[in-house]
Amino acid sequence: MRSLFRRWFYGESDPIDDLLDVARQEDLDRQTRKNISKKNIREYEARPEARLSVERMRKRFRWIYLLTAIVCCVFLSYVLLYAVSSLPHLGELNPRTEEVVNRYVEKGLEETGAVNIVSGMILDYRAFDTLGESHVLFTALICVMILLRIDSKNQRKGYEDYYTIRSDTYFDLSHDMILRTICRALLPCILLYGIYILLNGQNSPGGGFSGGAVIGAGMILFSASYGMKTVDRFLTLKLCNIITFVSLAFYSFAKGYVFFMGANGLDAHIPKGTPGAILSGGLILPLDIAVGCVVSITMFGFYSLFRRGSIGTDVDYSRIDNKSRRLRKTGGRKQ
Repeated sequence: MRSLFRRWFYGESDPIDDLLDVARQEDLDRQTRKNISKKNIREYEARPEARLSVERMRKRFRWIYLLTAIVCCVFLSYVLLYAVSSLPHLGELNPRTEEVVNRYVEKGLEETGAVNIVSGMILDYRAFDTLGESHVLFTALICVMILLRIDSKNQRKGYEDYYTIRSDTYFDLSHDMILRTICRALLPCILLYGIYILLNGQNSPGGGFSGGAVIGAGMILFSASYGMKTVDRFLTLKLCNIITFVSLAFYSFAKGYVFFMGANGLDAHIPKGTPGAILSGGLILPLDIAVGCVVSITMFGFYSLFRRGSIGTDVDYSRIDNKSRRLRKTGGRKQ
């Protein structure tokens, strides 16, 4: 399964084509498949009966796919409409909502240890919701990487594509002295302010999402001012993957442990700390840090992928460097 996903990720295979290939192979007799060569297999598939079998398989797959999609859409629509029908009418109060709001306001400081009740709700009462939002960011980064990631395996063959991406000259602002000077003055302030928002979210407005967004903006400003090669020295794709994985894994296991203990009436033995202090709120501070890391890496990842098609120095240009030089010498014409 891992090899199939890896081949699909790099554009080497298509699941639908693989399924049809398997169907074509199953149409052949086992003994016949052992005795004939690949050339004979292609000749056999070129026969009218083989083509009809493949077309039948293709139509069958399309009908199954269409019916599955219709059933899923109808079921999801039913669930959503049922949920809407259970909501109170316009102008009516929902007693359950009032009960929850009163619980948050009256017991929030005691049960979460956070002075900022918003952080208490997001990272304690509704921690699984925030975990889902963090995974949405991670999934979005993966999707953008699949679509925009540049590799030697998916490069177009034109001279302009090869040499432009390799030299990284388009939209290069790293030689602008005004931008560099402003970056030197603003970057420490931006990063310090982002860290302050990140660490003080349980006591005042702020937290992981807002602090991570500020830190990510600072990383984007630094990469735009000093160039992507400078950023690659300390922030590679491998390091970004490690930070994101460790952050999401810590969040999942930490809150999973807390909710498991609470659901069974057991004490999680995590101190809430002194309200108002930095080390207060139990797991809210480390969870804020984890969310902030995911948000900052996601923001920088989006910028880097749109900027040059990769996050770190993982792009292998060794296969195309020689060809790029030859094309450059010949003006883009093949020799």
